[in-house]
This record gives sequence, structure tokens and C-alpha cells, in this order.
Amino acid sequence: MALDPDRLFPPDPATRGVARRLYGEIGSLPIVSPHGHTDPRWYAQDAPFPDPATLFVKPDHYVFRMLYSQGVRLERLGIPRRDGGPVETDPRAVWRVFAEHWHLFRGTPTRLWFEHALEELFGVTERLGPANAERIYDLVAEQLAEPEFRPRALYQRFGIEAIATTDSALDDLAAHDDILASGWNGRVVPTYRPDAVVDPDVPGFRDNLLAFTGGDLAWDAYLAAHRAKRAFFKARGATATDHGHPSAATADLDRADAARLFDRVASDEASAAERELFRAQMLTEMALMSQADGLVMQIHPGSRRNHNPEIFGLFGRDMGADIPGPTDYVAALKPLLDRVGNDPDLTIILFTLDETTYGRELAPLAGHYPAVRLGPPWWFFDSPEGMMRFREIATETAGFYNTVGFNDDTRAYLSIPARHDVARRVDCAYLARLVVEGRLDEDEAVEVAHDLAYGLAKKAYRL
Repeated sequence: MALDPDRLFPPDPATRGVARRLYGEIGSLPIVSPHGHTDPRWYAQDAPFPDPATLFVKPDHYVFRMLYSQGVRLERLGIPRRDGGPVETDPRAVWRVFAEHWHLFRGTPTRLWFEHALEELFGVTERLGPANAERIYDLVAEQLAEPEFRPRALYQRFGIEAIATTDSALDDLAAHDDILASGWNGRVVPTYRPDAVVDPDVPGFRDNLLAFTGGDLAWDAYLAAHRAKRAFFKARGATATDHGHPSAATADLDRADAARLFDRVASDEASAAERELFRAQMLTEMALMSQADGLVMQIHPGSRRNHNPEIFGLFGRDMGADIPGPTDYVAALKPLLDRVGNDPDLTIILFTLDETTYGRELAPLAGHYPAVRLGPPWWFFDSPEGMMRFREIATETAGFYNTVGFNDDTRAYLSIPARHDVARRVDCAYLARLVVEGRLDEDEAVEVAHDLAYGLAKKAYRL
């Protein structure tokens, strides 16, 4: 199972040779991880990770959604039920289930990430399976108990220069305060995620508003609470916001209409159309606030979240049942872009789960509006094939410099170096093809590869 040093490079010898040279220039660059979901308490407490199953299986939606699709109940993976029903509590048993089904991940990016972590971190060069599951578990568990496998030591070992977490607008950021107070030199910054107080479809939305505003459910007080909390995040290092809306719809209502709409959603009286309009208005409000405070704005629309009602009922939100849907950007974003799209000092990073929009909508938008940048493939498309399609479709219209490099968008900590390595290899493969085709000089390709791996993310996210 030992990793192929030429993995993901083109088979053609001439192109592969260029890809090798490019990768040799950028493969070991520091990692800038500007959008992700690791737990800030890991860095604050610096406690050992508990066991291989808790580290590799339980937090990884890519893992358990695949296993569930083949009939493995989430209870067998140690995922707690909302009703307190029985679940597997033995991490070895969870690991055995994972190993017994490892063949399901053939050809997937999960296999690339997992085997990269096993070999690079733990020295395991054999393929996981039922016969060696216990032995590999023991080998990994033994090393996890060592100081060099604690979160801060791994941060240094991974070559991370900066990493962003994603934090609710209701979060007190105590873990981030603890990190700053500790004197540790790692850079872990929060990201402002206001969905809990912006999306009226979030359970407990009214209670969230009351907590967020201190009980003052007036439109102006609500906007002031956002400004204050954004400043609170910025004081702890935040450089960006993140918005996970069902659609990319935006609106630009006048103050009176916006205030009336807020009264409706705050009183739990709003219709589905009014709730969508409120989310749309809040994207524009957030963009205006970003103009004022300089936070980069990320929009992650298009996920049909919690599509499986049985899983939602038993286990809650974000349990691998989020499915992409068609997403309109050109018409949906026009109210926001009419207001702020021509501001070169504002950065709005657009992501998609609908690949059909890359060439038709997103690349042209990023290739025109000074405020717009195109985020990398994420979630269902953060694969070698998805990354290559992205480069092929987007580059001809948006170029490289209206994109923002790569972000790993993960809570699976040990996969971060692997994910960045995959992105760097795919980009080197794409650039090598341009060189061999006579469309790019190799010295230019080296510059672009460096920017895609490192420079663009630092610049776009103001890190």
C-alpha cells in the first residue's frame, strides 16, 4: 500500500516530468487553512486524541455516509442518538466495522486522505482490512498517546501556518481566548458563522435571537448585535465570515421593509417565502458590514440539508444526509452585487455544490466583479476529478487570480495535510499540461503553483 510518489500525476512521461518538477517546488510549502471545522478546544487544551475510531471515523461525514449507504447503522459507529438509545461505545468495535468495509472507499478521496495519514504519520504501509484491523488499531493508539501526536505538536508537524475554525455567532470564543492566553505561537483564528441567528428555519431560532440581542428584538438592535459580535470575533483574530444558506438568494430591501420582515421572523409568524427573503436580505446586510469592517465573506449555498428525516430524527443535524441541489447565482446574487459588487476592497468568496454553474455563472461572475472570488471545490467535489474539472472549466474565464487557492473544509484533523497534498498534485498536473501544450512557460507555472498552494489563500483571506 506504500504511497506512490507520482500519484495523481499524468501518465504521459513528458507531462509527468514537468508535474514532478513543479511539485518539487511547492509540495512542502506551509499550509494555510482558511476555512475548516476543527475544534478550537483541541488547540486550547492540547489533550491527547482519545482513540483511532474517535479520530478517524466518528467525526468524518465522508466515512459514515458511505458506510450508512451500505446498510451500516450509525449506532454501530458510535454516533450518539438524540433519544439516548443504545450505541456502540467500544472504539475497537467501531474500528473493526470501518476495517470490514474499507473496500467501499476504493477510488474515493477518502482513501487517499486516510492512507496518506496512516503512512506519513503512523508508518503504516499496508492496506486496512479485517485481518490487520486490531494490529493497526493498536499501532495507531499507542502513538496517539505520545506527546508528538497532541494537537499542537501535529500543527507544527503538518507545517500549518494558520488555521481557521468555524464558530457560531452565539459562541463566546472561550477556547480562542485560552489559546491566545497560553502564549502558544500557533495561529488559530475564528470565523463568524451567523446561521443560528440568520436562518429562521434553525430550531430554536427565536431563543437564539433573544440570547444574541440581549432580549431587544428590534431591527436596529439586531443589526447592532451583529456588528458588535463581528468586532468581538475580529479582536480574536477572525478575518472572515461564513454563510451556509440553502440558496444564494439576496435582496436589498429598504429599512422599513426590512424591519417589518424582521418582526415577522422574530415572532415565528413568517411564511416560507418570508423566511427565504429574510435570509436573502441578511446576505446583503452581511456584505455591507464586511465593507465596513473588512471581514472576508464566504457564501456556501446549495446544500439540501438533513435530507433524510429518519437520520435527522434519530441523530440530529449534519449527519451525512446533506445533498447538493441546483443553485442559481447570476439572478440570485444580483441585488447584492448591484449594491457592493464593484468594490475592489471587498472580498466575497463563492462556493458551489452545483458544478454546472462553474462555466455558466461562477467563473464569469468572478471574472468580472472586483468583489467576487471563486472558492475551490468543496464537499462532494474536493476530489482529484472534481479539482481537475474546476481548473479546466473555471480558468478559461476567471483565470487563476480570481480564485483563492485551496481550503480543506474539514473537521478530520489528520486529513488536512493529505487534502492539501492532493490539491497541490492536481494543480501541478494541470499546470504541467499547459506547459507541455505550449500555453505556459515553466517558470510561470512555478509561480502559479506557488500561488495556488499558498499565496492566494493568504491574500484572499487576509492572513
